[in-house]
Amino acid sequence: MPAALSIFAIACYLLASLLLARPLLGGSVAVPARYTRPALAIATLAVLAHAGNLLAMHRGALDLHFFAALSLVACVVSALTLLVNLSRPVSALGVIAFPLSALLLWVDSFLAPPTAPESMDWHIKLHVTVALLAFGVLSIAAAMAILLAVQDRALRHRQLGAWLSALPPLTLTESLLFRLIGAGFVLLTLTLLTGILFVDNLFGQHLVHKTVLSIIAWLVFGALLYGRWKHGWRGRSAVNLTLIGMGVLALAFFGSKFVLEVILHRAVD
Repeated sequence: MPAALSIFAIACYLLASLLLARPLLGGSVAVPARYTRPALAIATLAVLAHAGNLLAMHRGALDLHFFAALSLVACVVSALTLLVNLSRPVSALGVIAFPLSALLLWVDSFLAPPTAPESMDWHIKLHVTVALLAFGVLSIAAAMAILLAVQDRALRHRQLGAWLSALPPLTLTESLLFRLIGAGFVLLTLTLLTGILFVDNLFGQHLVHKTVLSIIAWLVFGALLYGRWKHGWRGRSAVNLTLIGMGVLALAFFGSKFVLEVILHRAVD
């Protein structure tokens, strides 16, 4: 059953990606609704199957081992991508998010060693859920920052191809970027607060680096939002700080897990 769900979800992710990418590769100046709507509907099926696979593989519990956590984050990011598209026409995000979700789901389902989720109290589950949402929202912000950088560079060099016209207007991309950063900053703040309230020995072994790096990422995103409000930061400054903050946050979430579980083959909480 989990394998069938995985294969179905992977196929839907890839099909949705192809439908969204086809107009761009074909030189259209926009992604027509006849491609976008079916693609997002198929991606919704993929997310549902992905979530079902996670529930079936990990027995309905939160499994935070490295590959399982990556698959879970990918599912959250794809779901958030669909939600963002309900209010803003940024289907180009799906061309990035959906194939990545397919890859991470495939690795977790067919290549990664089996793992067993550890029991957690409700307050730890709340902390982890908020952290996943924060990471997911800021991941989409990082993808938007990459799109913003590509658009800005193309405009500066007058590389006005049809693919550029298919992307959202630069002002819309930038506006959505800062909205996502604002939402992610709030969620990251809640993550740190719930960690202080609910996690024992937050600066203990295996947690100190996560805490310190998460605080650094929080400071980076906070500085970016302050600079935007006070000094009107935009363009390269916004892109660079967004990617730096996201890189630090990725290290906080997955750095030690990768070293301990993948390289040293040791379990880590």
